[in-house]
Amino acid sequence: MIRAAYQIETPLDPSLVAEMMAGEQSSGTFVKVKGETQAIRERFGARVTHLEILEELDSPSLYSAYLERKGVKGPWKKVAVEIEYPEDNVGVNLPNLAATVAGNLFDLGELTGLRLMALQLRPEYRDRYSLPTHGIAGTRNATGVANRPLSGTILKPNIGMSPTETADLVEQLCEAGVDFIKDDEIAGNHPYAPVEERVSAVMQRVRQFRERTGRNVMVAFNITDELDAMRRHADHVQAEGGSCVMASLNWCGLSALQSLRASTPLAIHGHRNGFGAFARHPALGIDFSAYQTLYRLAGIDHMHVHGMGGKFADQTDEVAHAAKLSLTALGDTDDRVMPVFSSGQWAGTLPLTCNKTQSADFMFLAGGGILAHPDGVAAGVASLQEAWQSIEAGTPLECANRPALARALDFFGER
Repeated sequence: MIRAAYQIETPLDPSLVAEMMAGEQSSGTFVKVKGETQAIRERFGARVTHLEILEELDSPSLYSAYLERKGVKGPWKKVAVEIEYPEDNVGVNLPNLAATVAGNLFDLGELTGLRLMALQLRPEYRDRYSLPTHGIAGTRNATGVANRPLSGTILKPNIGMSPTETADLVEQLCEAGVDFIKDDEIAGNHPYAPVEERVSAVMQRVRQFRERTGRNVMVAFNITDELDAMRRHADHVQAEGGSCVMASLNWCGLSALQSLRASTPLAIHGHRNGFGAFARHPALGIDFSAYQTLYRLAGIDHMHVHGMGGKFADQTDEVAHAAKLSLTALGDTDDRVMPVFSSGQWAGTLPLTCNKTQSADFMFLAGGGILAHPDGVAAGVASLQEAWQSIEAGTPLECANRPALARALDFFGER
C-alpha cells in the first residue's frame, strides 16, 4: 500500500469528505457508475485509515464556489487524514503516483484547504524506482571531502558573463579552495554564453586544476531545458570530465528527471526553486516531506533545503526538518541525498546550521557570502573554513582569532 497523509479543511462531515477523497482518487467518482463492482472496489479502492479533527476555524482559508452554491456555512474544521492506495493502482509510474496522491484533490469543492503532508512507501515498492547514483557517499568520494560539510558557492553575477569570464571566476574559486560550484538557477543556454561553450571553457580550467593539485572541484552546470537538450548537455558535461549537472525540479518535472537519471551517470543536483508556490501557505499545497519523497524516487543526488537565517521566508526549524528528511532513508536501501543549504548563507550562519542539522553531511553554499567578502574571493572561502575550524574547536566565532572570519562577521553581521 501507498500511504498518504493530508491536512484538510472543510465545513462538511470530515469522515464523508475523506471517503469521497479516497473514492475520487481510486475506483470511484462523485456518483456510482455501472461498472463499479464490489470486486473492483475491494481490489482497487483506496481506504481511509486515520481521521482526526485538529481544530475548528471561524473562517475558511480558501474560497469554494461549490460550497457557496450549496449554501454551506462554517464552522470549518482542520482535519488530519490518512489514505492508503493500492500499489497496483500505480505500478511503477512516478507521474501517476503523484496524480494519485494529489491530482484533483486540490480542486475539490468540498475543501477549503488541502495539503499533502507525507508519503509512506513499502521498502520493496520504493526500490522499484531509481536510486541516487552518487548520493552522500559518492559526492564525498568525487570531491575527496570527508568528515566535514562541503563548502561551495553560486556563480555570481548569475547571468551576463561570457564563457571565458565564467571560467576565470571558476578558476579563481578553485584556487581559493572551494569544494563545489554551481550555476544559478536562472543561468541557462544564453545566446551570449551557450551551455556547451560555457561547459568546455569551465571544464578546461577545472581539469587543469585537478591535474596540478589532485583536487576535484565539483561543478553543477545548470542544464534545465527540454529533455532532449538536457540529455545532450549532460553528455557534453561528461565528455568534458565533469561530475555534476543541475536541474530545476519543478519546471522540468518528475518524468524528465527520471529520464535524465536513466541517461547519465553524473550526479544530479536538484534545485527546488519555486517550491514556495507549493508550500508557503499552511493550508494549501505539498509539504516538503511529500515533495522530497517524490523527487528522490526520480534518483536525484542533492536536494536544496534553503538556508537558516538567510534571505527566504522559511523558519529555522523548517529548514532543519527538510535537511533531516533528506538524510533519512526512504526504505531499507541507502537512498539518502545530500541536503544543500543556500540562500543568504555566509560564515556566520554555519554554526546554527551545524547545530540544528546535527550532521556534517551537507553542502553549505555561500554566494554573496564568498564573492562579496570585502577582502576578496579567497578570503570569502577562508571565512567559511575558519568558521568550521571554530565549530570543531568549540569556540564562538566572535572569539576566534581568524582574520577572514572576523572581517566577514564585521561586514555581513548586520545584514
